[in-house]
Amino acid sequence: MTDIAERGGIVAHPTQIQRAIREVLDGRRSGFRAFIPMVGPAVIASIAYMDPGNFATNIQAGARYGYSLLWVVLLANLIAMLFQALSAKLGIVTGRNLAEMCRDELPRPLVWVMWVVSEIAAMATDLAEFLGGAIGLSLLFNLPLIWGMVVTAIVTYGILTLDRRGFRPLELVIGALVAMIGLCYVIELFIAPVDWASAAFSLVTPQLQDAAAVTIAVGIIGATVMPHAIYLHSGLTQARTIARDDGDRRKLLGYSNREVIVALAIAGAINMAMVMMAAAAFHAGHSGVAEIETAYHTLTPILGAGAATVFLISLLASGISSSTVGTLAGQMIMQGFVGFRIPVWLRRLVTIIPAFIVVALGVNATNALVVSQVVLSIALPLPMIALLYFTQRRDIMGAFVNGPMTRAGAVVGAAVVLFLNTILLLQTFGVSLPFLQG
Repeated sequence: MTDIAERGGIVAHPTQIQRAIREVLDGRRSGFRAFIPMVGPAVIASIAYMDPGNFATNIQAGARYGYSLLWVVLLANLIAMLFQALSAKLGIVTGRNLAEMCRDELPRPLVWVMWVVSEIAAMATDLAEFLGGAIGLSLLFNLPLIWGMVVTAIVTYGILTLDRRGFRPLELVIGALVAMIGLCYVIELFIAPVDWASAAFSLVTPQLQDAAAVTIAVGIIGATVMPHAIYLHSGLTQARTIARDDGDRRKLLGYSNREVIVALAIAGAINMAMVMMAAAAFHAGHSGVAEIETAYHTLTPILGAGAATVFLISLLASGISSSTVGTLAGQMIMQGFVGFRIPVWLRRLVTIIPAFIVVALGVNATNALVVSQVVLSIALPLPMIALLYFTQRRDIMGAFVNGPMTRAGAVVGAAVVLFLNTILLLQTFGVSLPFLQG
């Protein structure tokens, strides 16, 4: 196999895993042995749906409204599956990531605007994720928040250096952290007295009890499809192997779609578990819980120190993994839009500076998480619309252009997310919306 060049911010050397992927494409592997080498890109992208920003929103949803907003989590997850699958498809079919496509196909002034907005979004993303990891460390080990941030920075930088050995070591570490988050919430669900019948009913029964429930629903869906995840997934799939023909591409797409479904189903289940844990622990007598720190301190007397510790471990794993992935996405965005990279340590330093400033100024960490989600809402429309535009162009996608059903689903999903993001932004800036009153 010929060397595969450095692409999308990940150094992809001809390794054993790439030889295994070629065996799959050539028909020399089948069944479970064929699926394992293909796993990785969607697992990394799925971290965007389990970051500390989700913790705060899901805790608030469960504490205030019990299980009734679980259907919103399900809807958000289905939309996310579609857009991550489209992003992966773009990378597989074209051999270019979304940022590179924008650079090559769009007017130069628009490209520069998209790059600047994307860099701001990357910093906002890292603010939420980095703070989440730091909060988890500071609470778990009783450290000052600033020291939690220092340790989180060192750990995430160490993980980022793994990409020098190819994409697989990084994928395995991120996968292990995802597994840790999932295990923590399996444990939480055994500890918390979950009403499974009510949870199952709420999962398939849309209901919004009042205007505040609408606001929380907007927060859940409006911040689900993350700009950096849309950019990142296309870069992760372009870097794994080179498709020789449309037959290879078709096989890669099949495996990619299955991985997206599995990885984001796990991410969705973890988000649902967060809501159910909050509903079981807080809804009956502590419905005002809305902050991560408050949730931790409230869990201890309700479910015991073990449950509170497991909660912090999951938060720590979420913060470290999502901050790592956010930095990786930032590298990919810069390289794609403007054609150059900066050292990982410098990228890491630049993206964590806002978080240190927030802590140094004494800003409430949870409020900072909320502001970061607003910034992401502003940045989201550009990559989402660009992805739809490119994947429905036959001159770019060829035989893999979006079909009528995919196109319709993507347009509807985009409309829902963008509409809800607009509501979130209007509410944030104090605009009164009559249909949310009462």
